[in-house]
Amino acid sequence: MVSPDGGPRRAALLTLGCARNEVDSEELAGRLAGSGWELVDADGGEPDVIVVNTCGFVEQAKKDSIDTVLAASDVARPAGAKVVAVGCLAERYGSELAADLPEADAVLGFDAYPELAERLGDVLGGHAPAPHVPTDRRQLLPISPVERQSATTDVSVPGHEWLPDISRTRLSGGPVASLKLASGCDRRCAFCAIPSFRGSFVSRPPADVLGEAAWLATQGVREIVLVSENSTSYGKDLPGGTRALGDLVRQMADIDGVERIRVAYLQPAELRPDLLSILATTPAVAPYFDLSFQHASGPLLRRMRRFGSRTDFLDLCERIRTLAPEAGIRSNVIVGFPGETEEDLAELEAFLTGARLDAVGVFGYSDEDGTEAEGYDGKIDPDEVAERVARISALVDELMQQRAEDRVGTEVVVLVEGAETDEDDCTGRAGHQGPDSDGECVVVGAADSGEEDSGEAPEPGNLRPGDLVRCRVTGTEGVDLLVEALELLPAGGVAAEPAPAGTG
Repeated sequence: MVSPDGGPRRAALLTLGCARNEVDSEELAGRLAGSGWELVDADGGEPDVIVVNTCGFVEQAKKDSIDTVLAASDVARPAGAKVVAVGCLAERYGSELAADLPEADAVLGFDAYPELAERLGDVLGGHAPAPHVPTDRRQLLPISPVERQSATTDVSVPGHEWLPDISRTRLSGGPVASLKLASGCDRRCAFCAIPSFRGSFVSRPPADVLGEAAWLATQGVREIVLVSENSTSYGKDLPGGTRALGDLVRQMADIDGVERIRVAYLQPAELRPDLLSILATTPAVAPYFDLSFQHASGPLLRRMRRFGSRTDFLDLCERIRTLAPEAGIRSNVIVGFPGETEEDLAELEAFLTGARLDAVGVFGYSDEDGTEAEGYDGKIDPDEVAERVARISALVDELMQQRAEDRVGTEVVVLVEGAETDEDDCTGRAGHQGPDSDGECVVVGAADSGEEDSGEAPEPGNLRPGDLVRCRVTGTEGVDLLVEALELLPAGGVAAEPAPAGTG
């Protein structure tokens, strides 16, 4: 395929939403590059087509996706380029979205991913495919998990197939990359529409996951973040069962170049003691637990079609910190769910105060199309929901800052990810800090502690992305940690996080 100027056709990819969507975009980029397309920036790269990978999770995400399509159209139209919407919003609404958003020249669902290069060629040739017609993707695969692996040959599952040098092209550099464990979800939370457009849970074969991890390591990736809609379900449809996740991370830890493994999206009700022990004690696995609590009131959780209570969740946090005292624990909570009482809210406050989580996202409830909760009674006025969000957010901000201050005096291993603008400091993350939203470490200067270290303390300005540095926490800025460098570590240096201050 050639562009009007005689060169290869050019495509730009814009990604909205979560890390899973970012992996999908890199899969799409790999397919396009493997078909002879050139990948360029939307601004200044003179693309023939701009592909917007949309998010359809919550109302704000939908709005952001639509705004991005409109902005892409403003860039594309004067240059004669096309705009194509893909991703969760396109899969979820399909033909309805196409009718309401004529700025998109095509709206393609997941089934178009394997032949994306051909479909984009059709769009550029003036023969855009008919808009995707939405369907409940939970109905596309067998009910029984163990039958799903073979059934995926007839159903497109984004990010599921691994073909080296074809299945993925990295769209951004840096020493951290996400890697998909699975797609879809079998849970039926009353507030969540994701299973309807992402489908039933399908694990990727371990050999594919490990092969992609090894490939990422050759691309300079030192930390791999394992993502899915529900990582604790990994393996339920594989011969090894749900013990497959523990086996997988231990094998991944042996891959040359992989220094840190982080597992995201853990379901508290499925975090078995054996898996908890593996995640908390395997040296290369980050001491990090991304747990989907959502609330802490037992009765309200039942109404959400979830499990647990304040007591259960506090016990889980205690068991984690018994095994890994410096572990980071993050979560999201929903406030204003239909029927939420003042007693429910007080129960959530008591849990947050007792759990002392490192990072918490607070979301106000809003109806999602097609969910069970959309039909619930007991809806709370949006203004009251906003007040509850502000109330819980204020508490969370205070608790997260206290948790950061608790780490002053401890040692952490920092993976350097970037340089500060003044080039005297650099930034990175410790094992307990997840990407994007959990705070970061700012390496502010070399240490002069008088201690006898095994290596010379490096200057922050000399550190580069991908370096591993043993540091001491000296202060905080909100949830961010100020740290001083003690020692530049060799490959394998992240094998164990340092002990807390004052321990042997």
